[in-house]
Amino acid sequence: MTAVGRRQIITVADPAALATAAAERVLARIDANSGRIAICLTGGSSPKALYQLLATEPYRAKIPWDRVHWFIGDERFVPVDDPRNNMAMARKAFLDRYAPTSNIHPIPTGAANPDEAAESYARELQSFYGAEALDAARPLFDLVLMGIGPDGHTASLFPNYPAIEVIDRWVVGVPKANVEPFVPRVSLTLPTLSCCREMLFEAAGKEKRAILTRAFAGENLPANRAQSIGETVWLIDEPARPEDFRG
Repeated sequence: MTAVGRRQIITVADPAALATAAAERVLARIDANSGRIAICLTGGSSPKALYQLLATEPYRAKIPWDRVHWFIGDERFVPVDDPRNNMAMARKAFLDRYAPTSNIHPIPTGAANPDEAAESYARELQSFYGAEALDAARPLFDLVLMGIGPDGHTASLFPNYPAIEVIDRWVVGVPKANVEPFVPRVSLTLPTLSCCREMLFEAAGKEKRAILTRAFAGENLPANRAQSIGETVWLIDEPARPEDFRG
């Protein structure tokens, strides 16, 4: 699966505008599919405002909750009640109130270790997809939400870590993170993340400006290597926009 679609960069005024723009893109992807929908969430600080917005009107009423399945692109290998747990944050923000429990697909951090959790989640994804091999003609996800860390990582795929090169597995265990919190992780691999109709990056705040400068200059960062087979969109706010960037 090697096909890569187009990429665009959209700048908005501030974090509130970013959350609104992201919510509109979520709804657009949902509206484009009249059948079963799969959305892959992300952790970190940037998507929290989006998740909280999806729990409010008019967004909440526009989501066909019975048809949307919610997955996660990576997880910190901590208990589900740990505040560092990515899916727990999304569940608290909106999922537990409106999504059927059977439509919420967390990474099983109760497994013996990250590798076992990765194997279990890969089996769940394959069962949902109905095949053991990904096909670019049939995307796994309608939308994959992503972020970028200060070192250029995305999901839990860190620079120069073995996981970034894995192409023969759907999900991998990551023994140690490159940034805080320094806990083991579980992450979807690049081929799995890219098997989507749209990949949407969110980056907000002046603290993201340095890494976005490197990313938009074309540096070989994990976040730059993550590209949808459909459309890849970078949604950033003005404080995060590199000074010389005019896109």
